[in-house]
Amino acid sequence: MNQSKKSIVLVTGAGTGIGNLSARTLAAAGHTVYASMRDVEGRNASKAKALQEYAAVNGYKIKAVELDVLSQESADRAVQTIIKEQGQLDVVMHNAGHLVVGVVEAFSPEEMVKVFDTNVLGTQRVNRAALPYMRAQQSGLLLWISSTTVRGGFPPFLGPYVAAKAAMDSLAQTMAYEVAKFGIETSFVVPGAFTQGTSHFPSAGHPQDEKTSAAYDRINYLLDEVGDRLSALTPPEADPQAVADEVARIVGLPAGSRPARSVIDFVNDGAAEVTELSEKLRIEFLHRIGLEELLKPAVLQ
Repeated sequence: MNQSKKSIVLVTGAGTGIGNLSARTLAAAGHTVYASMRDVEGRNASKAKALQEYAAVNGYKIKAVELDVLSQESADRAVQTIIKEQGQLDVVMHNAGHLVVGVVEAFSPEEMVKVFDTNVLGTQRVNRAALPYMRAQQSGLLLWISSTTVRGGFPPFLGPYVAAKAAMDSLAQTMAYEVAKFGIETSFVVPGAFTQGTSHFPSAGHPQDEKTSAAYDRINYLLDEVGDRLSALTPPEADPQAVADEVARIVGLPAGSRPARSVIDFVNDGAAEVTELSEKLRIEFLHRIGLEELLKPAVLQ
């Protein structure tokens, strides 16, 4: 992929939060952005319209596209639309996700499956739609929005969510090795906790088993205090726009020079330090087993 040219970018979960900010920031940087979300002609119509009006006023290229990560057919249609209109797809930004909050025991297995369906299997559906085209064009970037909960400190009550994020992260890291020889890069942007500027916490789901939740009354008071305590640790300058800016920076870098991971953490929960050590050991191990060629994508003509 010639990064002197602007990219065709698919952003999942672009209706709100980091996805929405990233879509706007990428478009402002000159990229053509397909901002995907569910129900663009129904309940999310106003969000789709706002993005497209923003693009029209500023002369940017943003198109809202229907994509439900819970449906392979929907993911296939969205990617096919992009290929039909643009002839290529350069970047897939995996951002769609859903936070749930509550004591782990109170979540039914079925509720936990739904969390994994959105946060893990949703990325697999999008990849299965997009990767055949990226492999054919011998270039591309998979840009994953991970979480400092994967490697940093995190409070209680986030069990199913952090488990799903860790699963997504591990799956993505394995896939990075497998797609590299097709000229496809992988980068992780790793946000810390943002208690303002996104709808992450206000729109969080909760377990339906109120009886089991109530049985944890000796710690449940902490559930209401976690957000306040995180906010108290967060400096005034903390803004999720910093994540969007880093996304745009990485997309704009030349192929082969993008970072494996970039941590954006204003709370300093330890993820940056753990990531630095983890990346060092990961690279050393690949050298030890003779697979260092998978650390960077092949440059294919």
